[in-house]
Amino acid sequence: MTIASAALLLFLILDPLGNVPVFLSLLRGLPARRQRVIVARELLIALGVLMVFLWGGKYALELMHLRQESVSIAGGIVLFLIGIRMIFPPPEGLMGEIPDGEPFIVPMAIPLVAGPSGMAAVMLMGSNEPSRLGDWSLALVIAWGATAAILLSATYLYKWLGSRVLTAVERLMGMLLVAISVQMFLDGLGTYLQISAP
Repeated sequence: MTIASAALLLFLILDPLGNVPVFLSLLRGLPARRQRVIVARELLIALGVLMVFLWGGKYALELMHLRQESVSIAGGIVLFLIGIRMIFPPPEGLMGEIPDGEPFIVPMAIPLVAGPSGMAAVMLMGSNEPSRLGDWSLALVIAWGATAAILLSATYLYKWLGSRVLTAVERLMGMLLVAISVQMFLDGLGTYLQISAP
């Protein structure tokens, strides 16, 4: 996997366009300047969490005695479910009910930006090819930078594109994510069958 393809995968998983309406609803009623401060803070927290999973994922897997292919299969299943919810969102929204008040860490940083699928993906990258942690870090920063640019300009995007266009783009990203998740699942299953074969 190249840095560009890894960055694209992570960008799809972070789903910034899908998060625009959710972020706007969470921050409704707050001054525009305070909104930007909160979004920047939550994005930095999410980046820190994902970096921890990227660099520490290999050791966490060893500690829990998990094989890489099991994480690949599990990550594929999680991504598949997230992709399906992006294509067919439930009535209460992608992440369910959102608590009132000014958000802190939950739900904006975790799980909206740094969700279980993102954590699984970076952990898988780091554990599969630990010698390329620098490349994966760069891919994560690129994906995070693009996500930050979109979410920090959420108000303008929502006015410019409208809810219908954002919904259509989110569903398209969901389709791509489903395809990527199936490939991850098949890769993990293929590796497991090769190892387990007599």
